[in-house]
Amino acid sequence: MADKFDCDHCKESLYGRKYIQSDDSPYCIPCYDSLFSNTCDECKELIGHDSRELFYEDRHYHEHCFRCFRCDRSLADEPFTSQDESLLCNDCYCNEFSSKCVACDKIVMPGTRKLEYAGSTWHEGCFICHSCEQPIGSKSFIPDKDEHYCVPCYEEKFAPRCMRCKKALAKGGVTYRDEPWHKECFVCTNCKTQLAGQHFTSRDDSPYCLKCFGNLYAKKCEACSKPITGFGGGKYISFEDRQWHQPCFTCSQCSVSLVGAGFFPDGDRILCRGCHSSL
Repeated sequence: MADKFDCDHCKESLYGRKYIQSDDSPYCIPCYDSLFSNTCDECKELIGHDSRELFYEDRHYHEHCFRCFRCDRSLADEPFTSQDESLLCNDCYCNEFSSKCVACDKIVMPGTRKLEYAGSTWHEGCFICHSCEQPIGSKSFIPDKDEHYCVPCYEEKFAPRCMRCKKALAKGGVTYRDEPWHKECFVCTNCKTQLAGQHFTSRDDSPYCLKCFGNLYAKKCEACSKPITGFGGGKYISFEDRQWHQPCFTCSQCSVSLVGAGFFPDGDRILCRGCHSSL
């Protein structure tokens, strides 16, 4: 009498029938499927032994059930992602969740290089200077309304220009008569000393340091022959066509100060009352 050869679960004979061996025990096909097959996460039916099974994050699917949640495209051999436990092909995921480039209006694909600024997104190659149309990349840029400029183009187009060298002022500088100057360009017309941060004056709209202005244009003191500028609160005395520094306005004979006192001219000299009386 032949040995028994039965399904380990239902005990029916397996002679002449297909079976599957599992853990050294034979099972008829229906029992094997009911005991060991996974349930498809999509259709909730068993995934039979003769079906191609796909799985993702502990979820199992029939091959024909493994599809994009939006467009129903098969994902069996396609790249995909998961959003809120729903499977999406790359095209649907990008259309729904990826940003669009504000320049070309195309999807910025995940993993591609992009730039984000003020809530907008660009492909790296689409973020270009409005003037030279070269990609800005990781370089500094300056926004102007809805346009973006690389720093050289912005300075060329918008930055004020120095009245002397005509080059752009990127930052800082000096304003003289409502006109911009580089600090190093704002110099004394005569000696070329930089005037930024110093007292200066002007003649015929040209700036001068106080020393050069005094030497070139100021009247000279009759006593010491040095310039009388009046800068810094210095007081002076004027008589006819002659001027004196206040400390220099003294009697030509006895050197007493004549400031606030009577005096008498004597040719090129000025005398106090006492010296004039003794003549």
